[in-house]
Amino acid sequence: MDHALQRAIVALRAHIPDEAFTAGSLGTIREGSGVVIREDGLVLTIGYLLTEANEVWLTDADGRVVAAHVLAYDQVTGFGLVQALGPLDLPALELGISGKAAVGDMVTFADASGKSVRTAIVAKQEFAGYWEYLLEEAIFIAPAHPSWGGAALVDDDDRLLGIGSLRLQMMRGDEVADINMVVPIDLLRPILDEMLTLGAPKREARPWLGVFSADNNGEVVVMSVAEGGPAAAAGLQRGDVISDVRDGEVEGLADFYRKLWSTGSAGAEVPLRIVRDGRGSWLRVKSADRNSFLLKPQLQ
Repeated sequence: MDHALQRAIVALRAHIPDEAFTAGSLGTIREGSGVVIREDGLVLTIGYLLTEANEVWLTDADGRVVAAHVLAYDQVTGFGLVQALGPLDLPALELGISGKAAVGDMVTFADASGKSVRTAIVAKQEFAGYWEYLLEEAIFIAPAHPSWGGAALVDDDDRLLGIGSLRLQMMRGDEVADINMVVPIDLLRPILDEMLTLGAPKREARPWLGVFSADNNGEVVVMSVAEGGPAAAAGLQRGDVISDVRDGEVEGLADFYRKLWSTGSAGAEVPLRIVRDGRGSWLRVKSADRNSFLLKPQLQ
């Protein structure tokens, strides 16, 4: 790995209180990478590492540890920002243009440990996550990196193209291959200033149900519901199939989210038709703002 690139990627360790809403699902100690994007110590990472964190530590390539605090987390893109509380004295990576990266391009995916993978963009397409998350065009790369959370995807000029989010599997020919999903950096540009000044982009909160779903051949199947969330309160259960939202038939996970979010802003009542044990029925779910369930970052 290029030395300047290695120095611009820091290890990130976040501590989350036991009582946090996401403690059970994401853990209370979360570790990954972050990328210095300003020389004043502004670090970009994947937001799930930071959600509800009350303590964040950054470690550079020389083993130096610096405390940081959470500045922002955007639920829509998945990006998170932290600010070092002491001088990092590290170079910042220039933001690239992910929209210019094409399928077939060779790129580098690097984490804070110094491990980098020379990999290729194998797809740029829609991604629907089970946690009520949708990207219109995510970047998918293979071979995969074993330590993807918050890792940096860069072009041959070490310009940042995206931030690592997940490790998945996909069919490549007749074989199943491990791939990484990366959040494109172009999604950061329009919201960066508001994240820095407001803690999140200035947009109306989407209706959130607290349902974890999977797409099974076009059917949206409930895997679980968040304890204490709107879906749980309405009686949604594991194994339910969500067949309709309001007056529209659901055609896959991405379509479910679009129909859900079209019902209004957070707090809207969402009529869902579900199929349970072969029988259909309707539930009315009082949606919520996801952020209202989360502990807020403590100001340092």
